[in-house]
Amino acid sequence: MHNYAFVVAIVGGYLAGSVSFAVVVSHALGLADPRSYGSGNPGATNVLRSGNRAAAVLTLVLDALKGYVPVLLVRLYGPHFGIGETAAAFTGLAAFVGHLWPLFFRFRGGKGVATAAGVLLAVNPLLGAASLATWIIIAAFFRYSSLASIVTAVFAPFYQALIWGVEPVLLALVAMSLLLIWRHEGNIRKLLAGTESRLGQKAAPAAAPAAASNAAGRPLHQGKRRRKGR
Repeated sequence: MHNYAFVVAIVGGYLAGSVSFAVVVSHALGLADPRSYGSGNPGATNVLRSGNRAAAVLTLVLDALKGYVPVLLVRLYGPHFGIGETAAAFTGLAAFVGHLWPLFFRFRGGKGVATAAGVLLAVNPLLGAASLATWIIIAAFFRYSSLASIVTAVFAPFYQALIWGVEPVLLALVAMSLLLIWRHEGNIRKLLAGTESRLGQKAAPAAAPAAASNAAGRPLHQGKRRRKGR
């Protein structure tokens, strides 16, 4: 029964994480698919680049909730089925993995920052608060969401180990942190090159198609030359 409940919790967490709210919210509000502009990442930070703050906030909240709710449910009801905090932490990890590789969106997901925050808040509210404070401080000083996320991912497991001790929960947190850092590999390269986008920076507008200037698909100067010859 214990193993069955554990598997159900893990699968449920993954399916909850597989709902890409950046895409869902953008579609519902008539915005472009966040995978088609900016960083191409279906997350709140990239949705913010659309210029619609309400959509970005809604995405952030829902992405956090899909990490928070499954963990909270396991913590509340898991003991009745013989599973506890360790199962809750790994359910959170499953939700995080679902965000990275969503079943419902061809396994093309985001970087998992908001979902990870929701998981941490549910696993340990104090750990979640400390991690959130770390993110806010780094983001406020440097204005880079990616840098704040990377630094927080590094510090979160250390907070757990130093303050609350080395527990089985730590394994799930370390796995989540390593995955989050790995998903920011491109951002790390941009940070080092000085080309990373800052918080709130809008995505560059798409260039007009070349064919728009010439319905026949020919270069514009060719059309001008032919008209002159007439």
